[in-house]
Amino acid sequence: MTQASRTEEERSAAQVRPVLQRLLEAIQPREFAVRLWTGETLDPELGCPARFTLVLNHPGALGRMLWPPSDLTVGEAFVRGDFDIEGDLIAAFSLSENFTYRSFGWREGLRLLHALRKTARATPSTPLGREAVRLHGAHHSKLRDQAAVRYHYDVGNDFYALWLDRRMVYSCAYFPTGSETLETAQEAKLEHICRKLRLQPGDRLLDIGCGWGGLLTYAAERYGVQAVGVTLSPSQVEWARARIAELGLADRCRVELTDYRDLDEKPFDKLVSVGMFEHVGAAQLPAYFQKAWELLRPGGVFLNHGITQGPGRHQEPGWWARTLLKQGQFVQRYVFPDGELEPIQQSLGAAAGVGFELRDLESLREHYALTLRHWVRRLEAQHERAARTASEAVYRIWRLFMAGSAYHFEGGALNVYQALFLKPDRGRSGLPPTRADWYVPQQETAELPTRDMWPTVEAR
Repeated sequence: MTQASRTEEERSAAQVRPVLQRLLEAIQPREFAVRLWTGETLDPELGCPARFTLVLNHPGALGRMLWPPSDLTVGEAFVRGDFDIEGDLIAAFSLSENFTYRSFGWREGLRLLHALRKTARATPSTPLGREAVRLHGAHHSKLRDQAAVRYHYDVGNDFYALWLDRRMVYSCAYFPTGSETLETAQEAKLEHICRKLRLQPGDRLLDIGCGWGGLLTYAAERYGVQAVGVTLSPSQVEWARARIAELGLADRCRVELTDYRDLDEKPFDKLVSVGMFEHVGAAQLPAYFQKAWELLRPGGVFLNHGITQGPGRHQEPGWWARTLLKQGQFVQRYVFPDGELEPIQQSLGAAAGVGFELRDLESLREHYALTLRHWVRRLEAQHERAARTASEAVYRIWRLFMAGSAYHFEGGALNVYQALFLKPDRGRSGLPPTRADWYVPQQETAELPTRDMWPTVEAR
């Protein structure tokens, strides 16, 4: 490095350091380190171990993160590589709780932002590496939903296979003790669902939004059902059909590339939807449950598994990032376009409105937090292969998205529920009496995963 370049680095560091130090004063206790592009490191508070290190990769990094103040700004800066997080990325989301107007006041906040804006403008921008989604047509129209789903899922089967379990189950796992491997916990979740549905040999089962077909093949193998799945992702259909053929289940399973709204088949005995509900949209909830009602025979049951908003402790707007999944610009543009998370009361009301009777409701919030920790660590362990398989930008987007999701599930800003609905048969009183070998809630005897279990997750 020449003397001139060293002098320029020192000058830029001198401009940014006072702003950075003022921002850090608001964080008590500060359990992380900060490393500048010069190599200078600001250690955590005395006696606090570093949970992670915030790495500013160039003089304009802090300005790129915080100006203009939004989750989109922070997310794009991370994906672009303006800054990095070394260590626990999930823990780094706690920063969003510290930068509030109460910490600085409007006037000082604007003054700090003005100073950062100067440094951001002085540094040339680099390409993000992934095109933001561009959707056309009416909100939640069939063609628009198709484009939104494909944007997320068609980044490549090989990419997802690097960090999902062998069945490619892309939804909340079930951890009876918290110490299970991801493989074991995902199989426990599939079993949990099948028992709730009271599957019997010969039942016709429809999976709305079947993904890569993990639940279909499990139910066909273990319970002898006739299973049909629908998805809007061609890459998922390709994977699922190959897996069905490999397992010799073609006579009991099939997967169709179609919108559930276009299904026109005789009623099914059981319906299930896992992780698709987030794509439906608030305005479409009555139509969604009405279609499920039409596809289900009288006396049949429908298990709807989906993410919802939670009351949580992350509701108050922050100064520079209200949290990725609450403000949602980053997620909407680069991860789940048109995704909508509604309070559980709204979906339960829509289901009741078409005639469904709620028979069971279970929150799996802690289980999803633990699932996401597994996914993040497995993805991080496959960094180089993920970047080659998809791209560095895709790797960084999914790592950020899943870490943020884990943080919000742990804090209660997000929740996930399994709701079991009955379509009443007017000639019967309800479900048949429960037999001992039918569904018994596992949480009656299982320990709910707790926060002290989360840091011990291994990338298995």
